[in-house]
Amino acid sequence: MSQRALIELLRGKGSHVDPVVCIEDISVELAARRVEGFPHSIEALVFHMNYWMDYELRRIRGDRPTYPEHNSESFPIESSSGNDQDWERLRKQFASLLAEFAALANSSPEEMQRRIASAHAGDTKLAGTLEAVLWQMVAHNSYHVGQIAMIRRMLNVWPQRGGGDTW
Repeated sequence: MSQRALIELLRGKGSHVDPVVCIEDISVELAARRVEGFPHSIEALVFHMNYWMDYELRRIRGDRPTYPEHNSESFPIESSSGNDQDWERLRKQFASLLAEFAALANSSPEEMQRRIASAHAGDTKLAGTLEAVLWQMVAHNSYHVGQIAMIRRMLNVWPQRGGGDTW
């Protein structure tokens, strides 16, 4: 796939909703609410996506972040206290991290093929280039933004203020 497609999918073009727009009009109360049968709130999903984007950016920069022993470590320990400032911080961090990934997606073809050092044994079984890490982030975020869209539908707050498909 092309770099253009990568950038478009990171920012919600084509078949993907814009991840930033998907959460920008959600109040802290709705962000913290859970729907029956689903283990995470919107806030927890944003926290989780931020966790993994930050993790992968650190790997891309050459750091060796500690890989969590269990996926639960990449989710908040407890639900929000209903603090608007905390929710706003999470949203701003989300937008900032996505912008960093979009900037990386504009890298030269040579840079896109740069090997990213493994942080744990499981990484060695996967494609390890910058391009591969970026595509993994697209897939990861797409999965969770889809969950957010579904939660929003269940809470009767879909489509988002910026519009979106309802079928």
